[in-house]
Amino acid sequence: MKTTGLLLCSLFLGLANGLLAQTAHQWLRKGDQEYQEQRYADSESNYRKALERKNSPEGQYNLGNSIYQQKRYQEALTRYENAAKKATNPADKAAAYHNLGNTYFQLNELDKSINAFKQALRLNPNDKETKFNLALAQQRKKQEEQQKQRSSSNDDKNQNQNQQQPQSNQGQKPNQDPKQNQNQQQNQGQPQERQEQTPPPNLSQKEAQNLLKIMDEEERKVQGKMKRAQGRPKSGKDW
Repeated sequence: MKTTGLLLCSLFLGLANGLLAQTAHQWLRKGDQEYQEQRYADSESNYRKALERKNSPEGQYNLGNSIYQQKRYQEALTRYENAAKKATNPADKAAAYHNLGNTYFQLNELDKSINAFKQALRLNPNDKETKFNLALAQQRKKQEEQQKQRSSSNDDKNQNQNQQQPQSNQGQKPNQDPKQNQNQQQNQGQPQERQEQTPPPNLSQKEAQNLLKIMDEEERKVQGKMKRAQGRPKSGKDW
């Protein structure tokens, strides 16, 4: 009798776990449909319900996408990080790192954005979107560094000029904030997202050539690292 009771209990637990897993899958699919319809708050709610039943990397990733679309970038970071940690195959990890790069880009944390895109390319070297976004982040960082250098040079120049001015000019207004062109820089391009394909930003011919050059250089670096590293299994799983 005790043995039979244990068997029944085990069967019951197995069925219960199966129902929970199935319910989590259903919530995920419902969330996917709402996401495609751009009902991001509704999809977020259903992805959270799915995660309550089964904490899967797919659920973390999809929830991150819904939160990202609502521009809550700090919160999206946590979800993508969880997805990258829990994912068991390179394709899923690469997708999570790709969107981590996008999120850091939106937060203007360019070093972290670049590192995330590079990590995604190590896992999926042939991803053209990631290559493009990496080049875009590198270009943005270069532009900001150049802007800082120009601002610093202008500050030094203005300081020297002010030192040469008579004391009657000390009450003049301070120089304009060196961050005056920040909004213009932020509007020059946005990264391409993983799930919803967006067209590349409008770039001049020279900017496009620079991006292609950076992409080619980065690809050669990644390919060199891949040759030295051990091979990784390929996966066709698509979240």
